[in-house]
Amino acid sequence: MKMRRVAVVAGVMAAVACMASGPATQPGRSAADYEAHAKALRTKLPKGFTVLVEAPFVVAGDGGAEAVQASATGTVKWAVEHLKMDYFEKDPAQIITIYLFKDKASYDKYAKEMFGDDDPGTPYGYYSPTHKALIMNISTGGGTLVHEIVHPFMAANFPNCPAWFNEGMGSLYEQSAEKDGHIVGRTNWRLAGLQKAIGAKKVPAFKELLAMDSDTFYTQDRGTNYSQARYLCYYLQEKGLLREYYKAFVKNQKADPTGLATLKQVLGEKDLEAFQVRWEKWVMGLRFP
Repeated sequence: MKMRRVAVVAGVMAAVACMASGPATQPGRSAADYEAHAKALRTKLPKGFTVLVEAPFVVAGDGGAEAVQASATGTVKWAVEHLKMDYFEKDPAQIITIYLFKDKASYDKYAKEMFGDDDPGTPYGYYSPTHKALIMNISTGGGTLVHEIVHPFMAANFPNCPAWFNEGMGSLYEQSAEKDGHIVGRTNWRLAGLQKAIGAKKVPAFKELLAMDSDTFYTQDRGTNYSQARYLCYYLQEKGLLREYYKAFVKNQKADPTGLATLKQVLGEKDLEAFQVRWEKWVMGLRFP
């Protein structure tokens, strides 16, 4: 989902019970740093929150200790290990807190009270660089959580990443699994909308999509932009080219800020218009579920 930047709202709250998972520490950051961050949260969050460490994140949630622990190990730890294996060498520069709110009421309440966000703009969750936080309605499932985990890693490893690739990669892993020890995206709910847009000939040319600035990507036909970016990444994945493309794009970003030239190189395509015709036909043959 789109990264959100919201105003800081101060608030001091009561202490809470917590659990700690004892993670491996990262270079330049000690276990004591994570525990200090977690301790500070415990003095501010309301009663009933569980706070635990799952490096390079600290996880806080109000859904009960067992549920928060399950998300921390089953989703956060799993996603981090697999994303770092394939893409990301650096951890986020600062400790990021993942807030797991148990349901819509809790999510809406704390998005406003803790982060000053009267309208989160999404029922699922979002990344707020301003607050160094992922703010999640975890009752909607773990897919958006994996999506949002991509964003702080992308910021640390590819700071000039354009919106199309940042969201294409994030949304790719909304529906993810493990294959041969690696994380892979699966077809998901975005497919139907993309197929409808292809049928109506409303999908922009790849040259246009890749050239979009953030404002254009996020505000003009946002749903199609997300789905087109996702299924371009999905195509690269299915052809065994996604990791190669990521590494080449990062390497070439100064000379090729949109990734267009690198896409042609990795695909072995000179004519992207002809490729898009074949890609659209390929997308129309996909199925979900």
